[in-house]
Amino acid sequence: MQTIEEVHIAPLGHERDRIAQPLRKHGADTVYLIEDVEHGGRDGYHDEMIAALREDGIEVRVETADHYDLYDVMAVVTTITADHGEDIVRVNVAAGPKLADIGSAIACMATDATAYYVRPEEEVHDLDGEPLTRGMVEDEVLPSYPIEAISRDQVAVLDYLDERNTEAYTAKKKDLIEFAEEADLAFMADANPANDKAKFALLNANVIDPLTEDGYIAVGQVGRQKQITLTDTGENVLHAFRHKLRNR
Repeated sequence: MQTIEEVHIAPLGHERDRIAQPLRKHGADTVYLIEDVEHGGRDGYHDEMIAALREDGIEVRVETADHYDLYDVMAVVTTITADHGEDIVRVNVAAGPKLADIGSAIACMATDATAYYVRPEEEVHDLDGEPLTRGMVEDEVLPSYPIEAISRDQVAVLDYLDERNTEAYTAKKKDLIEFAEEADLAFMADANPANDKAKFALLNANVIDPLTEDGYIAVGQVGRQKQITLTDTGENVLHAFRHKLRNR
């Protein structure tokens, strides 16, 4: 019988009690602290906190992300959540810089993780070697507003475009159909289309139209052929949800 663990995720900012106290309250087994990839952000009181948590039997793992890149934070949080698919995953959205906390909250909307906000007991304005706040009044579970996460098939197509497109060649719809068949993507394999017309209809309905509407891909006309390119937003979304390609 598989043991279900209590797993927490927290961007690492100028906080200590807002990270540590919810872990003890919920009896966390593991916590992932997300440091800023460039500046780190760990201070002396963080090292003391980590040592104390480990003494309490909590496993502390450190990941890195660009705290000022919404999609990079999302990528780390969604990947960790996917790695703990059978566990309880809670995400602290009050522990890091504002953009990192927002990225963490959005990641929860696209996964089964639960976001929570920690109300501090006391504000501290002198950050010279001190955390931003002290104590904890309570931790509040945030309302869940699920967003429709991009499907695995759609992530696979974005990944294909990212690898296939070059300055010399841009993928066409027929390329995507061939890829979908070779990769056994569900939208094509499950439907078992009888002819090319049906294949193009499935591609448009399940991939081209939704990804275009969301601004993840752009469709250009060159002669009689339509070329498919990945937009900047599509690249960011691919980064945030690439972990879906590992799960099949």
